[in-house]
Amino acid sequence: MSSSALGASTAPPAPDTAAPPLIAGGPLEARHMRSAAYRNAAQQEKLTSTHWHIAWANGLGWGFDGMDGAIFALVAPMVIMEFGVSLPEYRTGVQIAMLVGIIGLYLWPWLADRFGRRNLLAINIAMFSLMMPLVALAPSWGFFVAAYAIVRFALNGEWAIGSMLVAETWPARLRGVIVCADRSAWGVGAALAGTITAVVAAQWGWRAAFVLPAVVALLAVYVRLLCPESPYWVRTMDRKQRIKDELAAGRMISEDDRRWIDKAGKVGVRQLFLPDMRRNTLLATFVATTNLIAFSTVGLWMPLFLKEAHGWSAAEYGSFYVAWGLIGVVGIAGAGWIIDRFGRRLGFVLMLAEGALFLTLWTYTQSNTLLWVYGLLWSIGFLGVWGPATTYTTEMYPTRVRGVGNGFSWAVAFFIGYVLWPFVSVWIREATGSFQIAFLLIPVVMLGQAAVVWWYSPENAGKDLDRIHV
Repeated sequence: MSSSALGASTAPPAPDTAAPPLIAGGPLEARHMRSAAYRNAAQQEKLTSTHWHIAWANGLGWGFDGMDGAIFALVAPMVIMEFGVSLPEYRTGVQIAMLVGIIGLYLWPWLADRFGRRNLLAINIAMFSLMMPLVALAPSWGFFVAAYAIVRFALNGEWAIGSMLVAETWPARLRGVIVCADRSAWGVGAALAGTITAVVAAQWGWRAAFVLPAVVALLAVYVRLLCPESPYWVRTMDRKQRIKDELAAGRMISEDDRRWIDKAGKVGVRQLFLPDMRRNTLLATFVATTNLIAFSTVGLWMPLFLKEAHGWSAAEYGSFYVAWGLIGVVGIAGAGWIIDRFGRRLGFVLMLAEGALFLTLWTYTQSNTLLWVYGLLWSIGFLGVWGPATTYTTEMYPTRVRGVGNGFSWAVAFFIGYVLWPFVSVWIREATGSFQIAFLLIPVVMLGQAAVVWWYSPENAGKDLDRIHV
């Protein structure tokens, strides 16, 4: 990150690295620079322990999100049986939880734009930890849906805020690979969920599967205490305050500052649709939406498909989920290397094309062996593209509305992908007796996303965030 001042400068304490001296962009940054962790994050010349604390914190958050989502999908047949609900009733319950989660998906990043990234992340994980035991103790289907809805409300902030904090602190040359590496922790969480379901839930029931994540999630609170605030956010706040102070004092400001404050002073959502941002907002929302349509179809209903179409037991599809999630980790991590080395667009195309091919073959096969082979192969691209997608939506918005933009794109995506689209998936299953046709629509969606990203998206690999947007 550039160390040039955005306003009147204040000399900070000397940084703990060999980098050139940092200059604060204003009084807020001067206060933050008293922290060695902040000074470490404010320079881009070398990696420090602070960068790794931030990466571990975000990675743990993604891991818990993957664990929670996968457990919910894997225990679906058990929950349906215990509470005696039909598939349409179960779908409705999922949709209610996702609607509440969508509120959190927008609210948390909006708050992060106003009050900073770090503290909001810690609150996300703390709330998640407290609510998971309530899901396990649910006495009825209605209570289960209500408790799980609050879990999703808390956890959904991780989607946007965690990625923003990593992107705004790590060097630009490594931004893609570290955001993807953190995102790959979702696969580790999903794999752990498969283990929990195969061992714990099969032995003690689905309720036991929701207890362990609540205990493990407490570790993230401690890790997050080691993370500083985002220097990009701090400098944006200082710039906004400096310009306001100068205008209030009747002083002249530069034309760049005038254009910037005119945009920054508007309501966040309105900024997303100004002429210079409209295209980026539409592209980011398209990528997020198509990713959620794909995952809500296959990720949500895959265990039920394997049970109905192929007669797999909970232990069998739980074991498959372990391997599927771990291979997906390889895909996401590999995608991170590709998008930093060869560009964002090529990374998208390679992941999406590979996933679409093997998902199609997997959906058609009747062989248990090929279900494993094709299943593990399509997880590379299907899960791998989530790394580039998370990086992509973070880079498409300027710091002044990065939280609002990320929240908007993923909130719209969740509404379409997890609230509206399940009607399509379940309707196809009810009409045809199988999820096969619904699954076969997803490769078409994936290839459509690849075409749009390749032909219409900017290439932001290696660029400082302030060079992408102002």
